[in-house]
Amino acid sequence: MSDGMINVIHPISEPSEGLIENSADKTSVEQFQFFHADDGKPLATPWQVALSRSLMLRKYAISAGIIVDCACGSGIQIAAYSEILNRPIVGVELNLDRARASAVNFRTIFTERGNSSLNRLKSSRIIVGDGRNGEEIMKILSEEFEDGDIQQVAFLHLDPARPRNSRAHSLAEMTPRLDEVFAGWKTHLVNHENGPAILLDLSPRLSQTQMLEVENLVDHFWPNISKTWTWTSRGKGRVDRLALWIGQIADPLHKRRFVRIPPNPKDASYELLGGKAIQDSANAIKIVDRVPKRGEYASLIDSALVESEMADDWLTSLQINLDYEWINTLGRRPIIFHDKPLENMPHESQYLVQCTGKITELIHEELNLQTIDSFVEICLKNDVKKLTIRASLSPDLQPKLQGSFDRQLARRGGHRDAFLISQPKKSIFLLCIV
Repeated sequence: MSDGMINVIHPISEPSEGLIENSADKTSVEQFQFFHADDGKPLATPWQVALSRSLMLRKYAISAGIIVDCACGSGIQIAAYSEILNRPIVGVELNLDRARASAVNFRTIFTERGNSSLNRLKSSRIIVGDGRNGEEIMKILSEEFEDGDIQQVAFLHLDPARPRNSRAHSLAEMTPRLDEVFAGWKTHLVNHENGPAILLDLSPRLSQTQMLEVENLVDHFWPNISKTWTWTSRGKGRVDRLALWIGQIADPLHKRRFVRIPPNPKDASYELLGGKAIQDSANAIKIVDRVPKRGEYASLIDSALVESEMADDWLTSLQINLDYEWINTLGRRPIIFHDKPLENMPHESQYLVQCTGKITELIHEELNLQTIDSFVEICLKNDVKKLTIRASLSPDLQPKLQGSFDRQLARRGGHRDAFLISQPKKSIFLLCIV
């Protein structure tokens, strides 16, 4: 304790008594049980995401020095950094209960992953205090260790709290604020030739204007420093994480990175790098408004990949000479029409396709409880045994319609799988055979 304000917690010895929010992280192979506090679980980074990010970070050979997370929450991300980079860490958290949970979670991960040397655990600290106050935190750390020789910060991570209404919040509403964190830590960061290594874990709902605001703020402290935006998806129809990698951990040749976390925690993440800067997004994907022909193919592409504006980069990288057109880029189901099937794709690329199939029927009527029988007859004519609705319907209607398809097709015997999509701006449903 220092000045009655900052409490230093030692992960090696912090007890778990009094911590009540405990739950399994289902994304971890080890099935970790993590503590959270003050409803912190929804805000915590899933272990699989934290691990994937740490493995990417390892490629950049970060300078010697300490790793700091100045708003560490439940501590899962900083524990992953420590595990993969094999370094002690310093986490800072204003909330005492969350700081205690972070320390216990760190020890849990360290122990259950079978680490034998206790040096890293003994040298790590969780500090209850203001993450903006780099000077005070570094002073406390110098008092913690006998030699008083504390290295500079080799890597700074920040995941600021923000209002739950993340589509509308301003940068000033982040806690702690980016400019205050930069000002508080700038003199303590390792001055690498490419600039300090900083990772900002931000709201995935930032607008392009807000992303440019973040870049301008970074440039104010470190002019012309390299920056790489990173979109991360777990395949659930949204961007799960949006982060800005800065300085030593940015890729000077690539302004964007897309990461797809696979459904199996044992599989490696898929990573795609691209070169378009945020301010160069005026030439976004071109939408074609046309009705397809029978025999063409339709594919639904990962919506987070589309939102990152790297979908065309990915399609080009497949090197399959695909002639395609974008029909829709909004919402959870971006659609392309193409002239031949998606074949011979690398295994990891298949995660980026929600579904793909050959268009066999164009149905010019609405789908509802009154018309579903006619849709079923069309499915039977096309030898469909199972159909999945891949169109936006009202939440109360969709399960009823899907259930009716399941029941009727199961007992009437087909042999093929199919999905149903709707043509944007047109009252047409497309039956696609997988």
